[in-house]
Amino acid sequence: MALTLTLDLHACQGYANCLIEGPALFDFDEDTDKAIVLVAEPGENLRSQAIAAQHGCPARAIHVTES
Repeated sequence: MALTLTLDLHACQGYANCLIEGPALFDFDEDTDKAIVLVAEPGENLRSQAIAAQHGCPARAIHVTES
């Protein structure tokens, strides 16, 4: 199954928990104090990071979907 990773920038509060949980998937824009998705369609090797980032986001701004 293919994963798709999306970030709701309106919901993102800049906690940066996603960088801790998914360092290969996210970066941080210091100008906007928001996360940036680096890999929108992570492979199976990054599945655990994507799921951990979704669960670790206190703003619930990260969404992982499978197709």
